[in-house]
This record gives sequence, C-alpha cells and structure tokens, in this order.
Amino acid sequence: MVASTPLIALTQLPFAVWLRTNSYAYPTLEIIHILGLGTLLGSLLIVDLRLLGVRAFGLSNLPAVVLSIAVLPWTLLGFCIAAASGLTMFFARAGDLIGNKAFVLKIVLLCLVGINAAMLHTRGGLAEPDGVTRVQAFVSILIWVAIVASGRMIAYI
Repeated sequence: MVASTPLIALTQLPFAVWLRTNSYAYPTLEIIHILGLGTLLGSLLIVDLRLLGVRAFGLSNLPAVVLSIAVLPWTLLGFCIAAASGLTMFFARAGDLIGNKAFVLKIVLLCLVGINAAMLHTRGGLAEPDGVTRVQAFVSILIWVAIVASGRMIAYI
C-alpha cells in the first residue's frame, strides 16, 4: 500500500525502533504524556469552570480573561509536553495507530476541541461570557473527557 509507506518509514527509524525495544522508553513517554495532559487539562478546566459560573475555588472573583492569562503558561507547557510526547510515541507505532479506531477518534476530537477554542477566542467569549460561551465551555469539558477516554482505549482496541 503506497499510503502506508511513509508510516512504515517512520517506524523503521532507529529512534522509533529503540522506543519499541527499550523496556523503559515507551512507558516513560506515556508517563510524560499523562503529566503533560494533566497540566493542560487542569489549566483548561479552571477556565472552563469559571466560564460556566462555578463559584468554588475562588474562581468567581476573577474575570475569565484574567484567569485565562494567568494559567496560559501552564496551558502552553502542558500542550507542548503532551504534543511532543504524543508525536514521539506515534513515531514508534505509526502503522498500528493509524488503523486504531480509538486513536483516529482521539485525533478527530483534538481537532474539534481546537476548533471550539478558536471559535471561543475569535468571538471574544472570554471577555464577555454569555450563553454561547457557557455552551462552548461545557462542550470543551465533554470533548476533553472523550479525548482522555479514547486515548486510554487505544491500548485495548
């Protein structure tokens, strides 16, 4: 199959072979990926909960835009760690992952959550939270839960 040739080439790179054959490399990457995802999701959840009007944890005292700026370094750090570790794991098992329905679903959901965030920021939803903003915050939380669930299901499908 011609379409799979670049994927096969990725999995044959010495680094990818090492990731598959070293007993600690891939599990370590998974741990790093989970830590990055936790950092990313924690910072996003704080903002989404604030947009939903949650008054716990002192969130009601800060405007959403101020809160989002305050957690932005953590969001970016978590994203960079999760993306880098995820791409590295992909190199090791590209052929298997492309055929995995849970992986494909995770990638589609990542695109959807990115579109949702882009729409929120483009329309200025953080500055003036309204009903649409609350729906987008709720959808964001649901999609992130689905991303985590589909990510876990990759190992079992």
